Amino acid sequence: METHYFLGIDISKKTFDAALTCDGINFHPVQVDNQPKSIALFFRDLKTKLSSLKNLVVCLEHTGVYCQPLLDFIVKNDIKVSVQPALQIKQSQGMTRGKNDQVDAKRIALYAYKNRENLAFWKPLRHPLQKLKALLVTRERLIKVRVQLEVPISECEDFIEPSIRKDMIKHCRASIAALQNDIDKIEKSINQLIKEDSIINEQCALITSVPGVGKITALNVIISTGEFTKFREAKKFACYAGVAPFEHRSGSSIRGKTRVSKMANMTLKRLFHLAAMSAIQCCDELKAFYRRKVAAGKNKMSAINAVRNKLISRIFACMIGNRKYQKIYQHALA
Repeated sequence: METHYFLGIDISKKTFDAALTCDGINFHPVQVDNQPKSIALFFRDLKTKLSSLKNLVVCLEHTGVYCQPLLDFIVKNDIKVSVQPALQIKQSQGMTRGKNDQVDAKRIALYAYKNRENLAFWKPLRHPLQKLKALLVTRERLIKVRVQLEVPISECEDFIEPSIRKDMIKHCRASIAALQNDIDKIEKSINQLIKEDSIINEQCALITSVPGVGKITALNVIISTGEFTKFREAKKFACYAGVAPFEHRSGSSIRGKTRVSKMANMTLKRLFHLAAMSAIQCCDELKAFYRRKVAAGKNKMSAINAVRNKLISRIFACMIGNRKYQKIYQHALA
């Protein structure tokens, strides 16, 4: 029987700590520079020791851009890798004491070993999706900066002397205009990318056919689902997006409110909130649905969350059925 090895990696900006195990008991820690040449040398030595990397499974926490050099090498060399949320690994360990990079690498390796039968292996997004994701992230950052400049000026209109407010506007005008110019350029690049990529174009058209769902929400859904390869069920995606409600009660004494999880993709949660608000205004059927929920005693946020769930269900129904949303299908898509 072949021996399988599990390599846990804890990544920082300049280095990463790695721990190798085959039995979940013995670990072999090492620290490596987080640079392409050092990564290649490390795996070359590892291949010599193991004779082959076919039976190696790498497991690491998602740490954004710090992971990229390592993931680029792993994908290029066809090595199996699982990228897990840090919180999921932490919770799987139970109560622990002490923390440093070497200990964390061992814990990640142990997590991979214990969950070896159920590990989901990571695959990179297609290059157009990677580019789209970067554009959307940059767009969101620019919008946040623009709002930070615009909102204080707007809010102080009735509270400070007009001449002072005029000076504030004067000093910020060029910056706001420059930011808006950059946002417009990014949106132009996004539109061009959608136009050039048939898969993104088709999926975006299907998703935005659902009333209330705009282009930015649609694109974030496409990226988060990996073009609907990571999620095929609306309920699982609703949980990931922080829309699925969970009970919080035990026995006869604990009666907490039903709430959505805080361990969710907060960008999606915010976008679906905006989409639900838009849908309540522009879709008569969802407006009536929302009012029925409120009339039945639901608080407004719970009613809005119910609308968010409706939107996700409709998006997935359209994608699975490969058709645009039509009002005639509203009972099937509800």
